[in-house]
Amino acid sequence: MSEGDVPTGARVGLATIAREWTRIGCIGFGGPPAHIALLRRLCVTDRGWIAAPEFEDGIAATNLLPGPASTQLAIFCAWRLRGAIGAVVGGLCFIVPGLVVILALAALFLEQRPPTWVLGAAAGAGAAVPAVAVNAASMLVGSSWTRMGPGTARRFRWFAYGVAGGVAAATIGPFLVLVLVACGLFEAAARRDSGHGVRALFPAVLGHAAVAIGGLGAVAWIAFKVGALSYGGGFVIVPLMQHDAVTTYHLMSNAQFLSAVALGQVTPGPVVQTVAVVGYASGRLGGGLLAAAVAFAPSFLFVLVGGPRFDRLRANRSIQAFLTGAGPAAIGAIAGSAIPLGLALAHLWQLGVLFLAAGWFLGLRRGVVPAIVGAGALGVIAALAGAPLGH
Repeated sequence: MSEGDVPTGARVGLATIAREWTRIGCIGFGGPPAHIALLRRLCVTDRGWIAAPEFEDGIAATNLLPGPASTQLAIFCAWRLRGAIGAVVGGLCFIVPGLVVILALAALFLEQRPPTWVLGAAAGAGAAVPAVAVNAASMLVGSSWTRMGPGTARRFRWFAYGVAGGVAAATIGPFLVLVLVACGLFEAAARRDSGHGVRALFPAVLGHAAVAIGGLGAVAWIAFKVGALSYGGGFVIVPLMQHDAVTTYHLMSNAQFLSAVALGQVTPGPVVQTVAVVGYASGRLGGGLLAAAVAFAPSFLFVLVGGPRFDRLRANRSIQAFLTGAGPAAIGAIAGSAIPLGLALAHLWQLGVLFLAAGWFLGLRRGVVPAIVGAGALGVIAALAGAPLGH
């Protein structure tokens, strides 16, 4: 499958790609499931630009890559219709609307002396984030459990990988990627694959070490890890970012980080845009744009370079085995991130908001965006009633 294979009738004008991918970027609330549904409806159901089996192959192939899978799927679909220039146009139009919104909200939430109601909204929305993490993990368990396959040994490894990811997220967040890769390689070895194809994909991991940088250099380093070394969905970026942004480089406070995660949940587009708030905290608008550029650049590179090779990528048994092991570790990491996120809550009233959010997700099985907005509204009420606020 290559650009030259695109049927003549399926070559779509760049203006059409720009318009439709911008529309999806504006209304894409709800994370990857919503993005995939919108892209499927546009490209397969309504316009018939891409055959259904090929779209499913695109989903599977982009899920093999590190970074934001739904963003890579948007780039892939545009690449399939108009080659490299289509991929760049479609990808940018998908990313930019949410980026504009989240940077505008970052300017409001991270200003030097925000109004009381803004502080309350940030504290309330941030209080719901640990529950969001647990909910995100729970939604991934079923498919990962099925993928592991039957057998006592495999089930035991699934639990072991999940525990390893959870412990790593709760204790050594910046080095979580090493644990994810180790679990994947162990599973590849357990399934008696050579693993050569897997190792070829992850040369950057060998250089994953603490670096003595600060300021915009720290922003770029954090964003690179988010965009090039994160596996298992958008929420895996949270433990990757929290320790670096708050403890190592002191770019923002714990309360501000919780606000950043909340903003990433309520804005349209990929959750990875949370990293733009971290960049804004360090370097204002320039820092936010730098963080977004570094975080999303690998997605464009992966699709532009790997698009013609996606079929071979999916057929590589070593890579499939790697992802089977890394998947439960990522789920554990997402759930484990709730621990440091919960410990970052500074006030007793926030625990009440957290319990309400947990009931919303685990009891009522409702969506993320209403929960974050509702938690923010409760925070505003608490702030106006004189509850203590942290910033």
